[in-house]
Amino acid sequence: MWLAAAIAGLLAALATLGFHWIIGLIEYAATGHSGGLVAAATALPPWRRILVAAAGAIAAGLALFWGQRWAARGPAGAVHIDYIDAARKGQVVLNDRTTMARSLSALLSVSTGASIGREGPMVQLAAWFASWVAQVLPFPAEQRSAILVCGIAAGIGSAYHAPIAGVVFVLELALGFLARPAVAPVLIAAATSSALIYWWAEPRPLYTMPPVQLLATNLWVAIAEGAICGGFGWLLLGMLEYSRNAFARIESAPLRMGLGGILVGLLSAALPQVWGNGYSVVSQVLLGESGWQWVALILAAKVAATLISAGSGAIGGVFTPTLFVGATTGYVMSNLVGAVDPLLAGDARAMAVVGMAAVLAAVTHAPLMAIVMVLEMTNQFQLTIPVMFACAAAYAISTHFGARPLYGNPIEGHA
Repeated sequence: MWLAAAIAGLLAALATLGFHWIIGLIEYAATGHSGGLVAAATALPPWRRILVAAAGAIAAGLALFWGQRWAARGPAGAVHIDYIDAARKGQVVLNDRTTMARSLSALLSVSTGASIGREGPMVQLAAWFASWVAQVLPFPAEQRSAILVCGIAAGIGSAYHAPIAGVVFVLELALGFLARPAVAPVLIAAATSSALIYWWAEPRPLYTMPPVQLLATNLWVAIAEGAICGGFGWLLLGMLEYSRNAFARIESAPLRMGLGGILVGLLSAALPQVWGNGYSVVSQVLLGESGWQWVALILAAKVAATLISAGSGAIGGVFTPTLFVGATTGYVMSNLVGAVDPLLAGDARAMAVVGMAAVLAAVTHAPLMAIVMVLEMTNQFQLTIPVMFACAAAYAISTHFGARPLYGNPIEGHA
């Protein structure tokens, strides 16, 4: 079982690296540039940003449309199920054709400027590879289910450079913390994938920034920020649902996603920073290299672009754009408070880290995962206490108003 978990970790690392590599190829073919979507968009003239975003969205829509028709001709009873739902139900068979079609569509969307995360499809592929390992090994049903969970944890660990968060993710959102037989294999899988990413690709946290501190007097600001981010997260979930319902009136996937691509392209003509998952902008914010007025403008544009991309049906995650929303919200709030009382506001970079965790807790309803993931991704463990306070407030606000979390109800239907 431990060997199977390590294999799942290896496959997750390969899925992450392979997805990164193919994104780079398509990005270069579409834009003539490499090294990041925001940099590529900035180098293009505005008209070409619109063209690339629209063409990529239409191609992604066609891939999804034809892929769904191809999947419908697959084996009888092979229906698509999300990897989180599969883990909760103890199911290990994922629809091969649907997974391939959605992965191709995600590659086309992510590589051409859609305002969505690339990490979601990476985790999907990691779970899919793990499901094949589970199917070929002669293990009891409970252990096969654990191997699928290992793939999810390993995918999270490798995509976000956060192995502990990968473990907490599946325990908090999929299995429940009483799933003791799966704990050791999940730890092994997440550690394996993250170690391989560290050795093969990037030997550092996902976000690099100097150590920052909050004073004891700043804890009240962290709690207030958590409450505000909780309301923001609740609002973001509602707007995502509204956007999806609005775009759902267009039945054709190529037309629906093409319209989304045109709208994002128009936004990017003025602000190229809306392309992609927001990683480069968050990195600048965490280094304190941006004026808060510019960050506030990008925040508004990025929220609009993410609502359009996700609402139109682009395959990809909103997990990383959520981190963008949190970082920029915390940064802007700190600067506004600092205009009144600099001592009370503290370091804006620290408040950006706190905001990332708070919004993530609000939209996932998984505060423990949010705390661990953001601290791992930024390597700012000295901010544990303010992050905990903020996540508690954000979680309380979001759940009080009855928002449906990003991944459905945690451990719903799981014994």
